[in-house]
Amino acid sequence: MEQFLVSNQAWLFIVLALWTIPWKGWALWKSARQNDKWWFIALLVINTVGLLEILYIFVLGKKKAVEIQK
Repeated sequence: MEQFLVSNQAWLFIVLALWTIPWKGWALWKSARQNDKWWFIALLVINTVGLLEILYIFVLGKKKAVEIQK
């Protein structure tokens, strides 16, 4: 029984890693491109299994439109 639990924990870790790494990479790339230094640090340090990263990508990281005056 113990071997079964250890085996399932390894698969859970692998699945979570495969889910988190692409989201974290995309969010870090987006925050770096927008010069959001504090968001970059927060996204790098805080691990929320992709939730904070998804929130940043689609909601918080929207580039503000700059109005050009003539």
